[in-house]
Amino acid sequence: MKPLAVVTGASSGIGLELAKVFADNGFDLVVAAEDMTGMELPGVEVVPVRADLASYDGVEALVSQVRAMGRPVDVLAVNAGVGVGGDFVRDTSVDDNLEVVNLNVTGSIHLTHRIVADMVDRKAGRVLFTSSVAATTPGPYQTVYSASKAFLASFAQGLREELKDTGVTVTTLMPGPTDTNFFDRAGMQDTKVAQGSKDDPAEVARAGFEALMKGKDHVVAGSLRNKVQAAVSRVLPEPVKAKLHRTMSEPGSAGA
Repeated sequence: MKPLAVVTGASSGIGLELAKVFADNGFDLVVAAEDMTGMELPGVEVVPVRADLASYDGVEALVSQVRAMGRPVDVLAVNAGVGVGGDFVRDTSVDDNLEVVNLNVTGSIHLTHRIVADMVDRKAGRVLFTSSVAATTPGPYQTVYSASKAFLASFAQGLREELKDTGVTVTTLMPGPTDTNFFDRAGMQDTKVAQGSKDDPAEVARAGFEALMKGKDHVVAGSLRNKVQAAVSRVLPEPVKAKLHRTMSEPGSAGA
């Protein structure tokens, strides 16, 4: 029997490319995706699940589908995420920001607890969280998104230490700006970061897969710029990092 990977946010972007790289390496898949168009993965079993992972019932529906297969989960890739750009108070709604928290944070905790509990019982499994280099700095004009990614990075490292003697590994994928529909969906098209160079999501996914299979704690994927940003963020004061980030994420900065 082939190993089984569960991948969330697999409609497009990094999630879709993760699904492809798992398939290329002989994994069957359960994919949580809004749209399965374009997902052609010959030679493997793909079980698509349409579920709102920002809701409790949606996560439970995905877990039920996974358990109904009667197969152990070898890999859980917690990749689904959403962002919202703009001035927190004046440009974005409470509901938009809570949706970011519900999917990126609450849904990730919920799904991880359900799936990883079985891994611990079995004493085997791998978990990959898609965080971001945005986790390393305060993020003006995408404040809640950056905070949610910082949560995921911290959560993953804490969980990794807890599970170090269980046979379950935890890896954090930290991409920079990537060529996906993230900026369009977040309403950030007029920002410098959205108009700048971006990494190939396929390369980001491969880096995440390789780090996961090696049991690494994290990988900063993509360009040298991302690695430099992550390194510099360790020493710069928070107010300085926030000011620098603002120059990239402030609405209208693309024309500055």
